[in-house]
Amino acid sequence: MAEKIITTEYSEEMQRSYLNYSMSVITSRAIPDARDGLKPVQRRVLYDMDRLRLDYDKPHRKSARIVGDTMGKYHPHGDSSIYDTLVVMAQGFKKSMPLVDGHGNFGSIEGDGAAAMRYTEARLQKFTQEVFLKDLDKTVRFQPNYDETEQEPVVLPVRVPNLLLNGSEGIAVGMSTSIPTHNLGELIDTVLAYIEHPLLTTSDLLRTLHGPDFPTGGIVANRSDLVQIYDTGTGKLRLRAKIVFEPAKKRAEKDHLVITEIPYTMIGAGINKCLTDIAELVESRQLPDITDISNQSSKEGIRIVLELRKGADPEKIRNILYKKTKLEDTFGVNMLAIVNGRPETMNLRSILQCYLDFQYENYTRKYQVLLQKEMENKEVHEGLIRAVDCIDLIIAVLRGSRKLADARACLTRGETKNITFRDPSLEKEAKGFHFTERQADAILQMRLYRLIGLELLTLQKEYLESLQKIRQYNKILQNRGEMDAVIRKDLEAIRKEFAVPRKTLIEDQAEAEVVETEEAARKEIFVLDRFGYAKLLDPQLYEKNRETVDKENVWVIPCTTAEKIGLVTNQGVLHMVRVTDIPNGKVKDKGTPIDNISRFDGMKERPVCVDNMTRLVGKRLLFATGQGMVKIVPGTEFITVNRNTVAATKLAEGDSLIAVLDTASAEDVVLATKNGYFLRFPLGEISVMKKNSRGVRGIRLTSGDSVLSAWVMAEAAPPTVTYRDSRINLGEIRKARRDGRGSKRKPEEV
Repeated sequence: MAEKIITTEYSEEMQRSYLNYSMSVITSRAIPDARDGLKPVQRRVLYDMDRLRLDYDKPHRKSARIVGDTMGKYHPHGDSSIYDTLVVMAQGFKKSMPLVDGHGNFGSIEGDGAAAMRYTEARLQKFTQEVFLKDLDKTVRFQPNYDETEQEPVVLPVRVPNLLLNGSEGIAVGMSTSIPTHNLGELIDTVLAYIEHPLLTTSDLLRTLHGPDFPTGGIVANRSDLVQIYDTGTGKLRLRAKIVFEPAKKRAEKDHLVITEIPYTMIGAGINKCLTDIAELVESRQLPDITDISNQSSKEGIRIVLELRKGADPEKIRNILYKKTKLEDTFGVNMLAIVNGRPETMNLRSILQCYLDFQYENYTRKYQVLLQKEMENKEVHEGLIRAVDCIDLIIAVLRGSRKLADARACLTRGETKNITFRDPSLEKEAKGFHFTERQADAILQMRLYRLIGLELLTLQKEYLESLQKIRQYNKILQNRGEMDAVIRKDLEAIRKEFAVPRKTLIEDQAEAEVVETEEAARKEIFVLDRFGYAKLLDPQLYEKNRETVDKENVWVIPCTTAEKIGLVTNQGVLHMVRVTDIPNGKVKDKGTPIDNISRFDGMKERPVCVDNMTRLVGKRLLFATGQGMVKIVPGTEFITVNRNTVAATKLAEGDSLIAVLDTASAEDVVLATKNGYFLRFPLGEISVMKKNSRGVRGIRLTSGDSVLSAWVMAEAAPPTVTYRDSRINLGEIRKARRDGRGSKRKPEEV
């Protein structure tokens, strides 16, 4: 076994193997052939459907049957890739000219997937049969399949530039292709112009081609860039949706902006993403003039309706939609295809030239086959006509022959030794026969009805027709101008039967400009309930439902849309949320979790103080912690904060923030502990400190005790504290502290 072991460098083997893999992906999977514009899997699916006789005028066949047959005979790379290919070729919103007629759920433009292959059925489109598969046996070369049990075409004899017609997208190793779709009628006109004038420039060709024509319609908004894109084979198309303004028909109705066509890049989940983006722009007040969004799309086409406020500027809204959503997008063009077995970036002229070279090759092979067939027919007709003239002698040969081989030998070589003639004088004439093998076979198979007079005339007519066709085919094969005329005639017939109107508008449109005008600050009411759900309420709505709102929410903060809401948590962190990021709602709406619009963590934190930042920075704030630490922090400490989350105070390990209180008009501070002790002392005894300090000890705690609550009080009107069993004046609590006593009864409300 030692002699079979090959020693090699590992890095060289990996490099060689990866290169082989790369070339296989590039040439045999992801990049289309420039001649027929198809990838191998597409070609094999269409060829297999043709072999299964799934013609456009015959019943549909289960997709699973097509997939299984294709995989077993031609493409052993898994059923999912084959079925995905079949689905895409049947989707009219992805292909300019669908090649497969699908029956069942083959997906939708909004991204809905196709049903499983066992539920769907398919057959070929008439266009595919006439343009892609016609004369398959007379034109292209065939090669063995993967296991050499079948033959498959190297390419299909496509009679139009399919590389441009249906475009292509694919990602290979180190390269990719992205070719837009085009209009069939315009493409044929361009080919005809190129045949007539091969020296036409790219700019001249674009007078008939105009540019891409996507099945989703829309607008190509950079027409002036097309010459460079088609001249180099690379570039970017700026695609836009078609947005139509529909004014209100009645006074009670509202104006609408209707999206009727979308960019090709939005096919699939892009539509839902676009609707979400528009909704977010409405919620963030960037599109306040849109009051409702509805997707009314159906099989008839795209229809997304945006309802506008009275007096809204539709042009301004359209510009914002183009600027901030996928209703304007770019399509990267990279016309990469396989040419002579190698990937090559092609421009418009090279694609057309490659297409024409392929057509000349196919038509040459086709007319050579037809010429050979007519030469054979001519040979047979000549033999039959000669046979009719000496039919009596041929009958004598047949009657005197013992077997078929003797008769054939006499007809082809004049051998009569095995033939018995009733009239010996005929033997000499029979020795003069020199029919060809093909003529002899035709004579031996000729039926007696061909001896009828009219049949003899038909035979002579067929012979003359063969002579005429032979002259015609020779003329086509020997004269390039005649072949061009045949190609033109075929293309004109295809255009007449299959051409459709253009869908995509080509023009130069200015970049969408959005003037960012600062909206006047609106008054709002921010509310936050005990479950952490936040929302904004209109002030008038709040005034009408003040009692209900105050009862159901823990925090009710007046603010404006120019401000931020600050939440100081028990972890000593300050979270800030722009008011414009908080959605508006109604009184009964649940609201949005504050976690979703800030870095507040509802599982670990709870708000201790909530206020709008404008008011917060104008206050002197008392900070009190569970371990009895207190300090006064000026609100101006938070003025220069640009981040949305900062440390509001410094806490010792295991400590937590209990309260953040406004000290305006306050004289005293009251601290209440878990064990039921109260301490009241003058506010002036607390030092003013920075926000990043821990503070000073406000109350000395015994082991296991901690501060539960803190209040600030004015001496002039001492409030009362409600206890479970009685009401005691705070003055008595203060007196008890001076006497060294303390109440252990727990307060419920101040």
